[in-house]
Amino acid sequence: MEKINLSVTGMSCHHCEKSITNALEDLGVAYAKADSSSGKVEVEFNPQIVNLEEIKKEIVETGYRIVNL
Repeated sequence: MEKINLSVTGMSCHHCEKSITNALEDLGVAYAKADSSSGKVEVEFNPQIVNLEEIKKEIVETGYRIVNL
């Protein structure tokens, strides 16, 4: 398993957090937690199931922006 913390802009509420978390869990990550107050998304994933680029793409397609791609 790999763990990463991503800086994400555009999250402003609990709904935003849930949107990202649900999208990443549907993608196949083991664990995802978005925090709008810190602008961070914590992700734990198996790189044999999903890779970091897919995770970043999913966040962007959900409507948010990753800082320092």
